[in-house]
Amino acid sequence: EVQLVESGGGLVQPGGSLRLSCAASGASISNVDVSWVRQPPGKGLEWVCGIDAATDITRYAGDVLGRFTMSRDNAKNTVYLRMNNLRPEDTAVYSCALGSNWPPQVRGQGTQVTVSS
Repeated sequence: EVQLVESGGGLVQPGGSLRLSCAASGASISNVDVSWVRQPPGKGLEWVCGIDAATDITRYAGDVLGRFTMSRDNAKNTVYLRMNNLRPEDTAVYSCALGSNWPPQVRGQGTQVTVSS
């Protein structure tokens, strides 16, 4: 059974940057669709971005396009999310998730990102 562990969250000022990591164990995720999702306080789960395993194409939600960059390192069985120019509305618990179903069936516990001055 694959396990996902996110790290890299924290408190950052508006305009700042963070890089999140999602390390997988128990199985390789190199041939699996992987996404980042987030849950803002008091709101539902949102899709942020995802990599299609078949095409290696990455897609982004409109409000993060141009600010967030998702990447993967198959040798480390890890995916990353680089977040630049962060806004208060980006405050959420960020998780990585596997597969293309919604809501995702497999995802990690998440890491808190707080954007505040």
